[in-house]
Amino acid sequence: MEKMDKGASARGPLSPLLFDMVMEALSRMLDVAASTGQFTGFSVIVNLRAILARFEEVSGLRINLGKSELVPIGGVPNLEALVGLLGCGQSSLPLKYLGLPLGAKFKDLSVWNPILERMERRLAGWKRMYLSKGGKVTLIKSSLSSLPTYFLSLFPLPSKVAKRMEKLQRDFLWNGIGVDPKYI
Repeated sequence: MEKMDKGASARGPLSPLLFDMVMEALSRMLDVAASTGQFTGFSVIVNLRAILARFEEVSGLRINLGKSELVPIGGVPNLEALVGLLGCGQSSLPLKYLGLPLGAKFKDLSVWNPILERMERRLAGWKRMYLSKGGKVTLIKSSLSSLPTYFLSLFPLPSKVAKRMEKLQRDFLWNGIGVDPKYI
């Protein structure tokens, strides 16, 4: 969804709340259509397009179907025809949405690789700086500890990943990265 007016007021502190409210309205419009039987057969596309057009009128947002994708869950007959009628792309699970891997197995350790890689890149950049132990602790607490927060909203943290994160932080704090241990 794209805001038609890209003014500075759209980026204020109320933007996330307003977005949630507007999306709640769209969700309710779709719920009503589903409960009244408007989403059966190929009429679903016509009715969905009508709901989206009404949503655009009411909210002032424009839905860019060229950037949208239809993601089937389970077997969907005539999927290509539906994609053509709606005028959007087609994708399948797993996929990335807002940086999160949707449809991935929640116990799969590879889901956490982007977080671990980002942590390693940050630590490698900090390695070049001359930092006291207090400076290192501050960077670890303020920056590294927040990296997994977004992923934790969807995935539980496996103990192997937690141990790897702790080891990266511990090694940086006491040794730096890629250097021999320093004994005090």
